[in-house]
Amino acid sequence: MRAAVVHGPGDVRIDELPDPVPGEGEVVIAMDWGGICGSDVSYWRHGGSGTAVLKDPLVLGHEVAGHVVRVGPGVTGVEPGLPVTVHPARPVGAAPDGLGGRTNLHPHVRYFGSAALHPHTDGGFSEFRAVPAGQLRPLPDGVGTRHGALAEPLGVALHAVGRAGDLTGRTVLVNGAGPIGSLVVAAAKYRGAATVIAADLAEPALEIARRLGADEVRRLGAGETLPEDVELVFEASGAPGALGSVLRATARGGTLVQVGNLPGEPAPAALGELVTREITWIGSYRFVDEITDALAAMRDGLDVDPLITHTFDLADAAAALAVAADRTSGSSKVLLRLSEAA
Repeated sequence: MRAAVVHGPGDVRIDELPDPVPGEGEVVIAMDWGGICGSDVSYWRHGGSGTAVLKDPLVLGHEVAGHVVRVGPGVTGVEPGLPVTVHPARPVGAAPDGLGGRTNLHPHVRYFGSAALHPHTDGGFSEFRAVPAGQLRPLPDGVGTRHGALAEPLGVALHAVGRAGDLTGRTVLVNGAGPIGSLVVAAAKYRGAATVIAADLAEPALEIARRLGADEVRRLGAGETLPEDVELVFEASGAPGALGSVLRATARGGTLVQVGNLPGEPAPAALGELVTREITWIGSYRFVDEITDALAAMRDGLDVDPLITHTFDLADAAAALAVAADRTSGSSKVLLRLSEAA
């Protein structure tokens, strides 16, 4: 089978790998679609993502969907032909005390397309992938594999929104309208927010946020600024330099949910308003099982299609990564077509 494999910085290849055989408790999925995430771009650009550094070649991709084609021994209730996406996380070992089911905070997780552990955990940017049956999430009626590949990032957005509590009737600011920020817009509207304001530097990103439900947009750096005194703010840019203005936009006594990944090394940031405005600053990391909620939301009518700006064949994975990495390309979610049947 063919797979998109990163070998080092700037070096992604379409390699021929052995077709997988399902082991005990596994199925084999014929992959249809894969969405490119910022971590995939980082592995390709830098040979690592955060603290995870490539030691061996790695099959990229954790936003995937396809159809079951083979069922291994010990698997029941799953038939060939079933359309599925995949929960990409598999915790390793016992969880520390006190997590209360928050499996996303487990210290050791095998995540699709991740070099965090060694040997690395290959992802799903391949024609086939063997997967433990417990990680399958069947697609509901009306949700095809093209949209099913976006259940993972929508799950990230729904988890972030859930960290803020009940959004019914509230006004929300989302700073950063990249793929996750735009999905936070959609998730906030889905969860009942009355007004959602999206802010970004780029007009194409703001247009996508509009199409995903933003009631108002602010183009920063073009004569517009963040609004004032918003009770609930989601910071989705991950830019330390933006934190000062985002904290100032948050109302006194308000809440800021940090969903954009901040750097793992020291970076300057103006944080004084965190104290003087008594802001509650909440982190949000991946998701527990909100990928299942994401599928239900899409079944119920949440349309993620505006997020998809580009599609490429698997053979053109390098070009797809370059477009996803280029903020001037107007790209938001870039999809790889992983099979001719997709």
